[in-house]
Amino acid sequence: MPAAPAVRKALSPWAWWGRALVVPYLLIFLVFVLYPVGYGLWLARHPASYAKLFDDPIFFRTAINTVIFVVIAVNLKMALALALSGFFVVQRWWIRALSMLFILPWAVPSIPTILSVRFMLNPEWGVINSTIFRLTGLDGPNWLNDPTLALSFSMLMHIWKSLPFWTLILIAGRLAIPSEQYEAASVDGATRLQKFRFITWPSMRGLYFTSTILSMIWTLGDFNSVYLLTGGGPADLTHVLATLGIRYLRLDQIELAMASIVVALPLVLPLVYVMMKRLSK
Repeated sequence: MPAAPAVRKALSPWAWWGRALVVPYLLIFLVFVLYPVGYGLWLARHPASYAKLFDDPIFFRTAINTVIFVVIAVNLKMALALALSGFFVVQRWWIRALSMLFILPWAVPSIPTILSVRFMLNPEWGVINSTIFRLTGLDGPNWLNDPTLALSFSMLMHIWKSLPFWTLILIAGRLAIPSEQYEAASVDGATRLQKFRFITWPSMRGLYFTSTILSMIWTLGDFNSVYLLTGGGPADLTHVLATLGIRYLRLDQIELAMASIVVALPLVLPLVYVMMKRLSK
């Protein structure tokens, strides 16, 4: 006897609406994520583009700047966030009021804040050099005309903008630690350093490591801190990989712009893999 055909059950209204509401998100993901990424990889498919990119001396300076930017900015930012999280977790009214001011750099838009700092650093009419001239009668330095100073200010801007966010993350980690552990340690006569070493740090080590990896991924893609403050100057010596593509686009070299983005994938993908492994535990 032939087998009876399987009877397909009709979708329930909840299942039908669930699938229907997912379709717009899939279309948005396809149009605004998959298609741009695929098109960029297609533009950067020629090996000659990478050979030309590696022959450009600005690329190697940019790669060095990117490593310096990520290593110094991320580690300094996370160390400060860990220290400040211990300060803002104290239950005092004036600390709560100060925390509202502390979060403002992260809350306000990047473009006006970074451009305002750029105007302050102007060598002719900036508020910093004007103050130096009024106090000493001497002309202040051209802050953004020195590559080392310009890149340092870019890192300071990045730290200043993103420090409140990571401080809040670590504050949440500190508040998740049971207060009974600190009370028991106080009864045993433990100092603040011993409490941090044996209670706080073991409880927050995983959160700190995960936050550091995520911060490295976001720092590699930080465009505003460098481009709005220095524009990659002077003489294209402060570019990072996130801004180098704009330089090539302005020179109408689209293949090199895409290649400069693709070469950053060996730095980003291992971090994303480690991040996903930690989140899947």
